[in-house]
Amino acid sequence: ENPRTQIRYYTNHALSYDQAKRVPRWVIEHISKYKTSGSADRKKCKFKADPNIPSMFSAENEDYIGSGWSRGHMAPAGDNKHSPEAMAETFYLSNIVPQNYENNAGFWNRVEMYCRELTERFEDVWIVSGPLMLPQLEEDGKKKVIYQVIGKDEVAVPSHLYKVILARRSEVLQDPLLLGAFVVPNRPIGFDHQLQEFQVGIEDLEKMSGLVFFPEVNKSEDVRNICEVDTCKLMTLEEFTLYITTRKIQNARTAERLGRIMSELREKGIEPDEYLLKIYNKKKEELAEQTTAEVRERKAG
Repeated sequence: ENPRTQIRYYTNHALSYDQAKRVPRWVIEHISKYKTSGSADRKKCKFKADPNIPSMFSAENEDYIGSGWSRGHMAPAGDNKHSPEAMAETFYLSNIVPQNYENNAGFWNRVEMYCRELTERFEDVWIVSGPLMLPQLEEDGKKKVIYQVIGKDEVAVPSHLYKVILARRSEVLQDPLLLGAFVVPNRPIGFDHQLQEFQVGIEDLEKMSGLVFFPEVNKSEDVRNICEVDTCKLMTLEEFTLYITTRKIQNARTAERLGRIMSELREKGIEPDEYLLKIYNKKKEELAEQTTAEVRERKAG
């Protein structure tokens, strides 16, 4: 086995690591309804160098900090709510690439949410994600691959990111598998863009990446285009804002912060939905009880 292409296995993902570029070549994961629900909490996780990779070939947090690039998960933390261990392992820097902040928090995040949403309709979803350094046409008519490196370890910044999604409705039904390949530029992408704009043929991605995805699947016969069978629809700005606001409410520590979150939502002209109001009222009660308890303690003390 060539150590440069060595496959590394973790609780719920496997990857091939590029020792020269200090990023993964590909990361594969399997998700299901069970795996994406649970109580594992990313707040308890920390980004760190992968202890399984020789430190001479590893990225460090210092490479990313102050670089202008965010630490972008390839196998997302949110796919592993079933297991604190599986979630913690997604924070190893072997699963991370330098990603544009807005892309990471916005468009790419919405793509990850769509993948999780697939588990409502499909028993099994396999996803391969990774970085690409694609040639750009220069003014002199020549094609060149040029990429930035960051930090003292010179971690390679990809020009694009790819995701290949394979979904199976159920193990028993003989439905065709669904497949989609997507290549997304590593820059901000607004809400007016949909996933289908970034869809590419699986063979085109294999040529670009030098990888063969799901070699055991007969891609010309057993599969259908995921965007033709399923929606490939990402959350709208409104849905996304409600989702992010709900998360902020769950994390609010004071009644004042809670009020601010709600007024920010209304300033955007977005009405809270039922789910958000339920979470908000529950949090409001919790914080009120907490304050009462603190007052009691002070009086007693």
